[in-house]
Amino acid sequence: MPYQFTFDLSKVPRFFFTEVARVSYQKGMHKALLNTMQEIIKNCRIQEATGLNLSDAVVLLQDFIDLQAVNLMERKKFLKAKKRVLLLPHCSRKYMDNRCQASFDASLPSYTCAHCSKDCLVNKADRLAKKKGYDVYVVPGGSCILKILKENPYEGVIGVACGEEVKMGVAALDSMNVAVQVIPLIKNGCANTAFNMETLVKTL
Repeated sequence: MPYQFTFDLSKVPRFFFTEVARVSYQKGMHKALLNTMQEIIKNCRIQEATGLNLSDAVVLLQDFIDLQAVNLMERKKFLKAKKRVLLLPHCSRKYMDNRCQASFDASLPSYTCAHCSKDCLVNKADRLAKKKGYDVYVVPGGSCILKILKENPYEGVIGVACGEEVKMGVAALDSMNVAVQVIPLIKNGCANTAFNMETLVKTL
């Protein structure tokens, strides 16, 4: 149902929204709210009544808020970064077998996209990022990230992964003075995962 009142937030400075996200994140306010929601879901047996795993949905929502807060707080620093890298998950490739012609470098480890499928998300993201001057790595897991960043002095990193993996990566990068932007997967799993290309375009 639409609001029963009118409002105009166009004159409110972006700084206001950034501060709200920053303070909420630092004080854990959104976590307290979402923890309360989880208790209500559990005590009222909403999950059993609807067949939906609402507790998982709350966890996912909490992670998205955490990640968006990181993006807001790191954005200015990221835009000043001169040398940037895009880290893509290998599970977003169209094919996970020999139909994918990407070459694999075990020393990093990372895949190099061969642009073999026009409708492959990794292909599209790789082409787009390289046009904008980014280095691109297609990684098999979060453990590869630190090795890549230790060997290359990147100032800015965009990481695409599931929320849990991204949170671990952000925590690991905290001491490296690297500006981070994160894009969570909108479909997870071990293969055929997906991320929002429009979000990536805006982040790049």
